[in-house]
Amino acid sequence: MIQLDGIHRIFQIGDEQVHALNGINLSIDKAEYVSIMGPSGSGKSTLLNILGLLDHPDEGVYFLDGADVTSFPDEKQAQTRHDKIGFVFQFFHLIPRLTAAENIALPMLLAGIPPNIRHERTQQAMQDLGIGNRANHRPEQLSGGQRQRVAIARAIIMRPSILLADEPTGNLDRKSGHDVIDILEELNKNGIGLIMVTHDPDLGSRAQRQIKMIDGRIVSGAD
Repeated sequence: MIQLDGIHRIFQIGDEQVHALNGINLSIDKAEYVSIMGPSGSGKSTLLNILGLLDHPDEGVYFLDGADVTSFPDEKQAQTRHDKIGFVFQFFHLIPRLTAAENIALPMLLAGIPPNIRHERTQQAMQDLGIGNRANHRPEQLSGGQRQRVAIARAIIMRPSILLADEPTGNLDRKSGHDVIDILEELNKNGIGLIMVTHDPDLGSRAQRQIKMIDGRIVSGAD
């Protein structure tokens, strides 16, 4: 499903060039569960942004489902991201003025999905994630664990084939964090690929495969 060949990403910081990704070669199968670990500054989040089509490599090729997505124009990359990839972030990124249900339904609204289907899918997702009674609550009225469940529901509402999670438990207490990981792993068992960045070795060890990065390079777990 995912194939990276010779991926480089360089950032210009003042007079210095920072080689955030340095010759990344990586294959990830359909519905695989992978963790990406390494110290701060090792390139984990940069790699996740490349995989999520949120950033462009300076060199190399990214194949997704056999297509060279690095060659796609911006509009086609955005459509591919919308159709195939869901995101779960450490800081939730919910819209404060929208209710939980409205946050979840937003990707469907932007996609032009009819209101009755949006409502049905949103209600089902909230029930599945145990937040059915929080539909009309705004983010500030929810606990951290509930906000992350809303974020997960929003991430999967368009039925992506890949879920990218960047430190998904980083802002949660231990119990809420375990609950969120259980949800993500259950989604993986149901056929969604899960690629998770984490600093937590205990969390990372739960994945089928652990990729370790140092200084922009993969040092183990590439294949």
